[in-house]
Amino acid sequence: MMTFKKIEEAFVWIWLPQETDPVVAGRLEVDNGNIFFNYGKSYLDRIGKTKPAIAIYEPELPLQAGILPLREGLTMPGCIRDASPDAWGRRVIINKKLGLKGIETDTARLDELTYLLESGSDRIGALDFQRSPAEYVPRTANNVSLEELLESAKRVENGIPLTPELDQAMFHGSSIGGARPKALVQAKEKKYVAKFSSSTDLYSVVKAEFIAMRLAAVAGLNVAPVKLAKAGNKDVLLIERFDRMPRGNKWARKAMVSALTLFGLDDMMARYASYEMLAEIIRHRFTDPRQTLKELFGRLVFNILCGNTDDHARNHSAFWDGKSLSLTPAYDICPQGRTGHEASQAMRIVGDNNLSQLKTCLKTAPNFLLSEEEARETFGNLMTAIETHWNPVCEAAELNEVDKKFLWQRQFLNPYSIVQ
Repeated sequence: MMTFKKIEEAFVWIWLPQETDPVVAGRLEVDNGNIFFNYGKSYLDRIGKTKPAIAIYEPELPLQAGILPLREGLTMPGCIRDASPDAWGRRVIINKKLGLKGIETDTARLDELTYLLESGSDRIGALDFQRSPAEYVPRTANNVSLEELLESAKRVENGIPLTPELDQAMFHGSSIGGARPKALVQAKEKKYVAKFSSSTDLYSVVKAEFIAMRLAAVAGLNVAPVKLAKAGNKDVLLIERFDRMPRGNKWARKAMVSALTLFGLDDMMARYASYEMLAEIIRHRFTDPRQTLKELFGRLVFNILCGNTDDHARNHSAFWDGKSLSLTPAYDICPQGRTGHEASQAMRIVGDNNLSQLKTCLKTAPNFLLSEEEARETFGNLMTAIETHWNPVCEAAELNEVDKKFLWQRQFLNPYSIVQ
């Protein structure tokens, strides 16, 4: 069996607000299986200057000297783990380094710092990772065609080692999260996350996500813009990135943290995450908490109405500007496969209850500073929007009648879910 020497240190580089070039923030080091962070002196010396430093995320990594303690139960800072690839990106890296087969691959074969240092530099948020504290060398690929990316995705799924050309094509998107095939692409002054069909799909998952995202937007929720493209006669979903801002021929980056990091949890403890807990954090720490709570409640209700039960704590995020938090646009509203009527959300809604029903949302409305009347008004508005725009949005997606009937009242407006 091929083995690799574990990496013991890496340096964190950060794009400060509005800046287009990164600066080194500090060092990660492994100690007894845990990963600790230590701000660099040059970064701390920026405090109070014209272009000051910001904490990577407070309260987890406050701006202070010395090795910073980990939150209880964590093996590395959550805000650093947010920038690490998830299942899909790890499989791409393992394919690249080990040439191992795809879906069954044990992603524990490589250590966490290897994943940080081997994944592409255009990762979500404002961080990147380097072996050097003095020289920043981005790991990027040329902007390649969707056809090349689709071919790469197929090979990774099937466990076929990538050719050098396809390796470069796929590598660029290895730093983004999630379990499904995806990549990063750029077109003119916009950047996108491209999501591909999977060989295991039983229906058009790509079109279903497009429809859900579009319906959420027309219903008045704050959602990342999406569009459909074709590659190799396959559908590709393009989700516009909201963590990048063009500045001339460069890009500024917006720092982000996941709800999992806000909770102080890791993936092993994600079952304890809840909308109730997120609502409490919003009330105390977010800008414009009342409007943010109304938006999050709408997203919860819409997830239930469209059959998106994959609303785990990594699929909720906040922008972080060094002082305050604000909810990002929704970016991963994907109806999930469903056999029977009963379903449950990935995060608990109120108490231990995570049943995918509007009546569950009604119980938690006070946590979102909403009255029963306001909650029911949200239900009515979102259901009406789905019913009114269903046919036009399905037509825009060129969804066939078989898939349309498959999704309607199974994922979208399932009778079990709309019980009030």
